Amino acid sequence: MASWLFGLAIFLLHLLGFLSAILALLSSRTSQGAVAWIISLVTVPYLAVPAYWIFGRPRFYGYVSARGERDTVLRRILARYRERLEPHLADACNPNIRAVEQLAMMPLTSGNQAELLIDGKDTFDSIFAGIDGAREYVLVQFFIVRHDALGHRLKEHLIRAAERGVRVYFLFDEIGSRKLAEGFLRELSDAGVEVSPFRSSRGFKHRFQLNFRNHRKILVVDGREGWLGGFNVGVEYLGQHPRHGPWRDTHLKLTGPSVLGLQEAFWEDWHWATGEVINLCWEPQITCEECQNVIIVPSGPADRQETASLLVQQAIHSAHDRLWVTSPYFVPDQGVQDALRLAAMRGVDVRIMMPEHPDHLLIYLSAFSFLPDMVRAGVKVYRYQPGFLHQKVILIDDAAAAVGTVNLDNRSFRLNFEITAFIPDRHFAAEVRLMLERDFADCRRISYDELQRRPLWSKLVSRAAYLTAPIQ
Repeated sequence: MASWLFGLAIFLLHLLGFLSAILALLSSRTSQGAVAWIISLVTVPYLAVPAYWIFGRPRFYGYVSARGERDTVLRRILARYRERLEPHLADACNPNIRAVEQLAMMPLTSGNQAELLIDGKDTFDSIFAGIDGAREYVLVQFFIVRHDALGHRLKEHLIRAAERGVRVYFLFDEIGSRKLAEGFLRELSDAGVEVSPFRSSRGFKHRFQLNFRNHRKILVVDGREGWLGGFNVGVEYLGQHPRHGPWRDTHLKLTGPSVLGLQEAFWEDWHWATGEVINLCWEPQITCEECQNVIIVPSGPADRQETASLLVQQAIHSAHDRLWVTSPYFVPDQGVQDALRLAAMRGVDVRIMMPEHPDHLLIYLSAFSFLPDMVRAGVKVYRYQPGFLHQKVILIDDAAAAVGTVNLDNRSFRLNFEITAFIPDRHFAAEVRLMLERDFADCRRISYDELQRRPLWSKLVSRAAYLTAPIQ
């Protein structure tokens, strides 16, 4: 009897592996990924089936379903919001900008003001001043929130806002902020702050979707001011971590109609997390008549296409003179690698800035497997020396720049919810160029000879690490 049950279990497991392989064939986003999963699921289903259902799902189907529900419930609100934006839409006559609009599924708006916030003190001084000036509501979303000195300061500002009668909504990623103390959250809740984790595994149907993350950092005040960029909430982001040392990061403060794009992204995420429809102001707030045009680009695993990867590829293809990219995690997919090499070959000044000292070893090692080909093609690779580099910035010629949360790796391209501000403005691009020139002065450039001199064991380790890129 026991042997019969054991045989039945083995048969059912192989059947589940076969059915999962069919699903992988139909839904995997790359042919390489499909082949790898199919072989694993058919030959070793005992290990591959649980791995596939945790790490191999190509889209966040739960969020897709919730977005459909939202469309039925909230379509009229969004329609009215988009109608109010019409007087503030900029003319996207440039085909490159039209492509970004289509990727973002959001329009290019005029009448915005974008302020670069460089490093932690300026960023959090600006954020806390915004919270203290809130009159109606504050929307707060971070990937990582720590129960440390900086987290305590954020909590105190949010509690004071709630005590003034301001509605405060606090959203955090369940994995990124897994160490956040219950007492921290309870203090916020007791003060009247609405608190919710963003759970990719919410509900019985979606309990295996553990590999998706909400990596967005968004803060919106009254629909008139917004912040996004690289900073999470922890003292290491102020350079107070002994291992990382000085922390180099970039954030962005926005005012104007583009803030409603940030608000919409938060609104969708809050609806997924809680099922609630929160009442917000959707009236565009004009700050100036001749300021920057901005497109807010949300991206994530519920999109119909790989928005983040395509956004980066569009930036590369549109560059004629200069393409400067900073990313702490640089393991781009093959399409982005090829585009970077081709841009360098056609004479574009392609520069990649990465940290010298990693905080994720696998990602650091993976880059060495393809960097030699990129450097040989003319891509210039720089390592930032003073401390840890965490900013996510792209400069395109002297015409446009992007600041946001997207890293150049598979996780940001396919597994994370991200947010980017794309700003096609020459004045803003000039500010970004000056900022990055200062950063490049603190870097060392990697040579092809240096990469080639690495010992064989190091090259083998890098290739092995690169195989894990899809789930890093």
